Amino acid sequence: MLITFAVHDYRSLRDIKLPLERLNVITGPNGSGKSSLYRSLQLLAAVGQGRVISALAHEGGLSSTLWAGPETIAASVKRGEHALEGTVRKKRVSLKLGFASEDYGYAIDLGYPIGGETVFISDPDIKAEVVWAGEVLKRSNVLAQRNGPLVSVLGEDGERASIKTDLAGYDSMLTFAADPVRTPELVELRERMRGWRFYDQLRTDKTAPCRTPQIGTRTFALSEDGSDLAAAVQTIREIGDRAAFADAIEDAFPGSSVEIETTGGLFDLTLKQPGMLRPLRTAELSDGTLRFLMLTAALLTPRPPQLMVLNEPETSLHADLIPALGRLILRASDECQMIVVSHNAHLVTLLAEHGAQLLELSKDWGETQVSGTDPVTFNWPSR
Repeated sequence: MLITFAVHDYRSLRDIKLPLERLNVITGPNGSGKSSLYRSLQLLAAVGQGRVISALAHEGGLSSTLWAGPETIAASVKRGEHALEGTVRKKRVSLKLGFASEDYGYAIDLGYPIGGETVFISDPDIKAEVVWAGEVLKRSNVLAQRNGPLVSVLGEDGERASIKTDLAGYDSMLTFAADPVRTPELVELRERMRGWRFYDQLRTDKTAPCRTPQIGTRTFALSEDGSDLAAAVQTIREIGDRAAFADAIEDAFPGSSVEIETTGGLFDLTLKQPGMLRPLRTAELSDGTLRFLMLTAALLTPRPPQLMVLNEPETSLHADLIPALGRLILRASDECQMIVVSHNAHLVTLLAEHGAQLLELSKDWGETQVSGTDPVTFNWPSR
């Protein structure tokens, strides 16, 4: 389980060190940094997938994702005595992401490339990476470290040895220095990060793939857009908690039931409701009903990840469905760590009343602040 998530100089997240528990709810007004926090978690996961450089490029490159304010804001400016003005940057350009878990921690530092002829001007360089044992990075607990092209690891004899001297600036050591024999910790962390699941792009529009029959194979995790909904539901019914799925449908839509129809390898979901002469296919369901079915399939996965992150899961849902959604999230948190980003007061209150950690975001001079948390120690690697 992650116990700390840290971000430095990503959009409005100048210096965020977030303590995490089993179930976490992030809330705050529009523009407070909720989406930035969600995207920074996705960027960290992209490191494990070997695509953090391309993910940053699709956001406009490093220059578009860095903190856009001055390096420091004087107290006199905050008091209104002087106008806010830009200053000459004195520190290195540095976007940092990291986390600490109960056994391992990882951090990455990205900056502008130095020299070289290339037209890939949106690509940053990975300047430093580090993996350590325990909760807080110290010199004594470093297991693997990357500075520029050099990667060194702690050997069985307790001595540090270089295993790579030519790692490209666009390659992570989690991908290109991971070895099950020499660096099993890198392999372990990479696979954990690859397994994190994010849901904020579930499609319920008229042309959404899930509204037409899809080829079905055993689906242990609902896709990010929900296109394999029918196959995911059938997988839950065959090898997952069939009773829990039926209970969730009954909780949200009393007297209703879900069936999966298959024809020639194509799967289609139908919902039978009281008073209807025939079941409704996904093409006929409302956006809110279809979204709730997707969230149910995601949260009742037969193979829970170590971390699941939901961004505004209440979107399109009628207020009457919020309690059922809350109960689903609470149940899922028994199986995996959850981070829920929401500004729905009913959902936030329900989860907080049942033990969720509430993290409230606000803005101060453009910088995201987190209230209600104690200071967290998180050390960054040096370049």
